[in-house]
Amino acid sequence: MLKTRSIALSAIAASLAGFLFGFDTIVISGADQPIQELWQMSDLFHGTFIMSMALWGTVIGALFGGIPCDKFGRRKTLFWIGILYFLSAVGSGLAPDPYIFSFSRFIGGLGVGASSVAAPVYISEITPARNRGKLVALYQFNIVFGILVAYLSNYWLGTTLDENAWRWMLGVEGIPAAIYCFFVIGIPESPRWLAIKKQDTSTAREILQQLNPKANIDKMMAEITKSVSGDSGASKFFSKRLRFPIMLAFLFAFFNQWSGINFVLYYAPRIFEQAGIAASEVLGASVPIGVVNLIFTLFGMYLIDKAGRKVLMYIGSFGYILSLLGVAWAFSTGAEGAIVVAFVTAFVASHAIGQGAVIWVFISEIFPNAVRDYGMSLGSGTHWVFAAIITLVTPSVLNAFSGAQIFSFFAFMMFLQLLFVWKLMPETKNISLEEMEAKLGINREALEE
Repeated sequence: MLKTRSIALSAIAASLAGFLFGFDTIVISGADQPIQELWQMSDLFHGTFIMSMALWGTVIGALFGGIPCDKFGRRKTLFWIGILYFLSAVGSGLAPDPYIFSFSRFIGGLGVGASSVAAPVYISEITPARNRGKLVALYQFNIVFGILVAYLSNYWLGTTLDENAWRWMLGVEGIPAAIYCFFVIGIPESPRWLAIKKQDTSTAREILQQLNPKANIDKMMAEITKSVSGDSGASKFFSKRLRFPIMLAFLFAFFNQWSGINFVLYYAPRIFEQAGIAASEVLGASVPIGVVNLIFTLFGMYLIDKAGRKVLMYIGSFGYILSLLGVAWAFSTGAEGAIVVAFVTAFVASHAIGQGAVIWVFISEIFPNAVRDYGMSLGSGTHWVFAAIITLVTPSVLNAFSGAQIFSFFAFMMFLQLLFVWKLMPETKNISLEEMEAKLGINREALEE
C-alpha cells in the first residue's frame, strides 16, 4: 500500500473528496429529463425522490458527520466516504427503478455531507499555520473543479451516446471514487486526533515528525496536550465557553447561503430566461459562470494565507453587494440579457474569492481540538440545511417575485454579512490551532467557569 508522509500530498488526497462532492452534486443535471421521461414520473415525485434525495442525504451526512470523525478517526471516515460515493455511482447508473435510484442518490448525499466535515478538519489538523488556508482551500477548489468536469462529462456523454447516456453520466463517478479510496487509505491519521481521542501520543509524535521534519515536535505536542488537559468541559460542545465559535460558525454558514449562490448556480438558466435570453442560448450563457468560479477560486487560494481570511471576506462582501445590486438594476430597467450575465458572473467571482475560498478554512480553525469535528458538523450542517431550503423554495420564489426584488433582498443580506465581518469575524491567518483558542478567549472562559 502506498504510504503518504507529505503534508501537501496528504492534503491533496483528502481534498479529492471535494472533487467527488462537486461532481456528484451537479452530475444529476444531465440525467434530469431522461429519467423523468423513462419512468414517467409526476413533477412532484420527480422533484422529491429523484432531484432532491441526494440533498437530504447531504444534510444528514453534514449534521452527523462529526460522529464517525470523532469515534473512528479522520482517515477511516474519509475512506468510507469514498465507498459511499462509489456505491452511489454504481447504484445510480444501474438502477432498474426510481426507488433504487433514489436510495443510491441518498447514499451519495451522505458522502457529500460527511466530506464537508471530515476533509477540512483533517487538512487543518495536519497543516502548519502558515500554509493552512490554501491547503484547506484545496477542498473548495476541488468542489469547483468537480462541478466543471461534471458539466463537461455530461455534455460529452450526452452528445456521443444513446438514450442510456444518463446511466454513464452517473456511473462514471465510480472511477474517481475508486481512485480516491486508493490514495486516501495511504495517508496518515491526524496526529491531533491520535493524541486527544486515542491518547496515542507516541504515534502522534511519530507522524508529526514525519510531516514536519524541521519543526519543534516537543513544543507542538505540548501545545496539543495543553489544549485539552485539565479541562473536563472540552468535550461538551454546547457550553458557555464555546458559544462564540458556535455563533461564528452558524453565521458564516448562514450568510454563505443567503448570498444566493445556490440560487444562482442551480437555476442560472431560468434566471437568464427571465432576463430575456433565448432558451437555446441559456446553457451557453451559463458557461462563463463555471470558468470564472474556477479562476477566482484559484485567486482566493493564492491570497488566503497572504492577505488573510478577513480581507478576502471584505472583498467578497463588497463584490456581492455591488454585483447583486447590478443584477437588480438590470431587471428593474429591462437591460439586455448580456448585462445580467455580466453582473451574475461578477457575483460568482465575488463568492469564489470570498465565502467560497474561506468558509471551510475558517470553520475548521475556530474550534478547540477536542470538539473540532462537531464544530465542523455544525457549520456544514447549517450550510446544507439552508441550501436545501433555498433550493426547494426557488421555483416558487421565481414565480412570486421579480428578479429585481429577489436580488435586492440578497444584496441586503450581504450588507448584513459585511457588518458581521467588520464587527465579529476574527482574523485566523498564521495562528496555530492551539493559539486560536486563546485568541477567541475559549481557555480564559473555561478557567472562569
